[in-house]
Amino acid sequence: MILCEDLLIQQGSFSLGPLSLTIPTGKYAVLMGETGCGKTSLLESIVGLRQIASGKVIVDGVLVNRLPPAQRQFGYVPQDGALFTTMTVAENLSFALMIRGVSRREQIQRQNELAQELGITHLLSRMPANLSGGEKQRVALGRALAHRPKLLLLDEPLSSLDQKTRSEMIEILRATHAHWGLTVLHVTHHNEEADRLAQIRFRLNKGILMSEWTA
Repeated sequence: MILCEDLLIQQGSFSLGPLSLTIPTGKYAVLMGETGCGKTSLLESIVGLRQIASGKVIVDGVLVNRLPPAQRQFGYVPQDGALFTTMTVAENLSFALMIRGVSRREQIQRQNELAQELGITHLLSRMPANLSGGEKQRVALGRALAHRPKLLLLDEPLSSLDQKTRSEMIEILRATHAHWGLTVLHVTHHNEEADRLAQIRFRLNKGILMSEWTA
């Protein structure tokens, strides 16, 4: 379970909160709202990329406010995927394991498992510059899942994709969620994504966070 209690985010003239939300273990939550309303700021605060002024982020009963992002056991896919451009697909998939000191043998085993699950085995030797938008998002998702995170956080992961590719990625996200039993928080402004993925839907509007159970 992820629990955010009275989160207050302040940076310069920008202020958001206090906000609270709860996502039970294994549920797929979608956070919606207009551009600029603070969705990404809230997500980055949970990840640990943005400092909070006050409040708590609790994961499975553990307060993680003061932990750096790498120690929060989260998988994170930023809006543009942010693949490492000087690394191959295989190296991108292995990166989180490498920095955690996982053996090379285990890195290769895990990257091959992910590549097979996401349908990108044929891309392992390619560089990000030679991938399509959908392929890049599959690799970004695989990189986020490599270290078997407790929580998967997605920031507008499908916003740059065409309708066909977006629909394919929605099915991949559905399958990934079902297979791994992940707790997911997915930021989007697309109703289709929310309708097809959300078990819990949050809407951020003028600084107010509302929730709606959908499944």
